[in-house]
Amino acid sequence: MLAIDRHAWTNRWHARHPLEKLLPALVMMLVALVMSPWPTAPLVIAVMVTLAVAGAGVPATAVLGTLAVPLGFLLTGVPVLALAVDVSDGLSLGLAPDGLEMAAAVTSRSLAATSCLVFLILTTPMADLMPLLGRIGVPRLIRDLMLLMYRLIFIFLDCAITGRQAQVGRLGYDGPRRSLRSLGWLAGSLFQRSLDRGRRLETGLAARGFTGDLPQPSDGRTPSPVALLAGVALPLAVACAAWLGPLEYAAWTK
Repeated sequence: MLAIDRHAWTNRWHARHPLEKLLPALVMMLVALVMSPWPTAPLVIAVMVTLAVAGAGVPATAVLGTLAVPLGFLLTGVPVLALAVDVSDGLSLGLAPDGLEMAAAVTSRSLAATSCLVFLILTTPMADLMPLLGRIGVPRLIRDLMLLMYRLIFIFLDCAITGRQAQVGRLGYDGPRRSLRSLGWLAGSLFQRSLDRGRRLETGLAARGFTGDLPQPSDGRTPSPVALLAGVALPLAVACAAWLGPLEYAAWTK
């Protein structure tokens, strides 16, 4: 989270209007979800990674590292899609019909959609998205909760890092048993601190006359029409390439 927030504020496109980055991410995600995953998903992933690295100047290691986390989660679901359990004649486990193809399609489609979100979070600060979400009709209560949760995530990360450093200094992770015990203590401490932070936040807001609306920043920037046009044209070009590519390949093989 700390690295993601740092890249969102320091990339070359951080000062651009958030709609210039939100529009291509959403349209590209729609292309990835609607069209066939082959070859759409690899094209979408390649384009979004290229935009983040070559366009916004985000390091390739950061983009690929952020994508690796959801990829690991998606890979854990591959056995569920590829395998089938048969209990008609005893208990047997085997490959489902077209199970591998289905697992590959779902994983690639999901990773392509995730790459669009990774591009957005690595190039757009959270504070820039709030005014835009308000303009498109997201209720203020939801935006307030998003801001509070975003702030609390960094507070808990700081507490977790500080607590773990203190445990390491006391040899709390010297061996599997000590590591497991220290991890349990750290999780319990974070739970207690989260409740305490919530109570203190509620008390602080009430003391300042909180009426239900948190002050949120306003954005006076205007999006560039050229950038918006490019944000729609690029996903459409990817969709056309993904649709025409197999047709041309089939005609060439004949």
